[in-house]
Amino acid sequence: MSRQAVGAPLSRVDGRLKVTGRAMYAADHPTDGVVHAAVVGSTVARGRITGIDARAALALSGVLKVISHRNAPRLAYRPNPSSNNPEGGERLHVFQDDKVLFHGQPVAVVVATTPEAAQHGASLVEVRYDAEKPSTDLTGTPAHAPVTYARGDADQAMRSAAVRLEMTYRTTRNHHNALEPHATIARWDGDRLTVWDKTQWVVGTQKELAAVFGIEPDAVRVISPCVGGAFGSGLRAWPHVTIAALAARELARPVKLVLTRKQLYSGTGYRPAYEYHLRLGSDRRGRLIAMVHDIKAETSSYEDFEEGVLAAGQMLYSMPHVRQAYRTVPLDVNTPLYMRGPGHATAAFAIESALDELAHELDIDPIELRRRNEPSEDESDGTPFSTRRLRECYTLGAREFGWDRRAPEPRSTRDGDWLIGMGMAAGVHTTRRNPAQARVLLDARGSALVEAATSDMGPGTCTAMTQVAADALGLTVRAVDFRLGDSTMPPTPAHGGSQTMASVGSAVQDGCDQLRRQAIELAVADERSPLHGADAGDVAVTDGRLHVKDDPARGETYQQLLARNNRTRLETLGSFTPEEPRFSMYAYGATFAEVAVDHRLGLVRVRRMLGVYDVGRIISPKLADSQALGGMVGGIGTALLEHTVTDHRDGRIVNANLADYLVPVNADVPDLRAIYLDGEDREASPIGVKGLGEVVHIGVAPAIANAVFHATGRRIRRLPITAEALL
Repeated sequence: MSRQAVGAPLSRVDGRLKVTGRAMYAADHPTDGVVHAAVVGSTVARGRITGIDARAALALSGVLKVISHRNAPRLAYRPNPSSNNPEGGERLHVFQDDKVLFHGQPVAVVVATTPEAAQHGASLVEVRYDAEKPSTDLTGTPAHAPVTYARGDADQAMRSAAVRLEMTYRTTRNHHNALEPHATIARWDGDRLTVWDKTQWVVGTQKELAAVFGIEPDAVRVISPCVGGAFGSGLRAWPHVTIAALAARELARPVKLVLTRKQLYSGTGYRPAYEYHLRLGSDRRGRLIAMVHDIKAETSSYEDFEEGVLAAGQMLYSMPHVRQAYRTVPLDVNTPLYMRGPGHATAAFAIESALDELAHELDIDPIELRRRNEPSEDESDGTPFSTRRLRECYTLGAREFGWDRRAPEPRSTRDGDWLIGMGMAAGVHTTRRNPAQARVLLDARGSALVEAATSDMGPGTCTAMTQVAADALGLTVRAVDFRLGDSTMPPTPAHGGSQTMASVGSAVQDGCDQLRRQAIELAVADERSPLHGADAGDVAVTDGRLHVKDDPARGETYQQLLARNNRTRLETLGSFTPEEPRFSMYAYGATFAEVAVDHRLGLVRVRRMLGVYDVGRIISPKLADSQALGGMVGGIGTALLEHTVTDHRDGRIVNANLADYLVPVNADVPDLRAIYLDGEDREASPIGVKGLGEVVHIGVAPAIANAVFHATGRRIRRLPITAEALL
């Protein structure tokens, strides 16, 4: 219908805005009369507040008010099941009582005319506590009742297996640490609330604020056109959002609240720590017979957060006997939340490390072992796979990475003082789809405006949606303007779980298809049109010009059509509602890593990595590479660097800063490469995509861990892998 935009390696349509600093993030929006807020966080993890002395803060020049549970109004806090809340419990009720549930919990807020005065005032507020000893250690606290799954008789099968392995893998808490800190500007106009917020779901934040304040969702507008990274931390409205709106209502002035880097560690969620006990049994040829998974993960004492840690153990490999028990452990901590590859990444570290251990035990190549255990269907429920091309990922990845040059014996390859190892791992992530809508307008100039209330935290949503719309409308990319991040736009699901392209992209496709057909039908019915009388199915659109496919000279432009019919625009509302699934739908990947380990110091350096992915249709190759390489970089952090340290005496996070909480920097990033299998998955979505952003992270940590074992002969079952563990 036009020169194809989908599949072209386009640069981001909003790239210039971002690199020149003109992109408007949450705290950047100019707001007349805005004042500034700073949160006072608790210095104990459990107990009650016995006193708050705000006199020194209130005496400070510029300080306007200090709000705490002692003077805050009662808030409605209606139930809100649609706000990405955890499975059970109740979210934190801000300033509603004297209870302290975790270290850093907001206990007061200082509002001042300048951010400096607010921060200084917050430091002067004295809070007294009746503190209790907190429980913050995953290993020493009773767990909730488990979520379970079983098929066959795993315990009996384990007893009869020729080969049995038993391992415990541990992962530490990881924090999102996006470049843009969480921030909110709140303004009330009478009984209507407008919020500029860093969020991955404007509709979810809208509904949560409406529930908290006891008003209708239509009375709340949430705006978030640009998000400076989030990785999952913006999937729910955190307490600071409520605090900003509460302070704005109390002072009858707009309020801006920006969390400090330290406050992000207690003010927003994180990837929870896990203890993953795994038993597996196989025959002597490596055919898996049984796996038993006993999993514990941290959650808060007031909410029960669960994530998709069980799926991979049920369907990634073929075996007749599986038993799983997943327990969350309530601790005196703030609530975790989804972080890139949630659940699946943790499961992959355990399962893919265990497969590598089994391969070593049986002296079988790790790729060959995985091939021998490829299922023909999803054995968790017997459904066929929509597409599953892991074998191709293995074959292509092995060839491109030079797997045949890998010496099978661990600790057998050196480069001076460095021990060299290769490792690989599979990754899988659920293909999520949810209902979405998109508004499409074509104006008299022949330009299109497409709107949807989705977000863009970095994958390039605006660009990819523009590409889909351009092709569907038969326009150039420059003639399409895609806008997002406003709750007044057509609703969409949360921008997470790799569902945006499949869900919102399919709604955009539907809306644009409708509008193109509307224009064609208008033309063929118009006696003054060159297309009058033509079969609508024979009319195409190229570069904004409607024409007969076999007679390109016969046609007219969108502008000519609308002008002659006295139409200022055409408008449609596209929608996508996923059908009840008939297939098992997942995105797949195989990650290959080469590491070097200093044999004297235990230092690990990743030399190169390759990811090969079965993710359906690639809308934008340049954006896909950005996602894949970014996922690998994040995986390096998970494997080797990121480690939250908690002082269990008082629940304080010791390294709540970017000096002590290590994340990958340029010097840590090696040669990275991503390959995508050609194809599409029309069962997963009408536009053939399955979702990419999560799966590119999922196999990275186990691939690195397996490479470290191959280099050193030392099996490290705890992340991150440190020099101390290798010495």
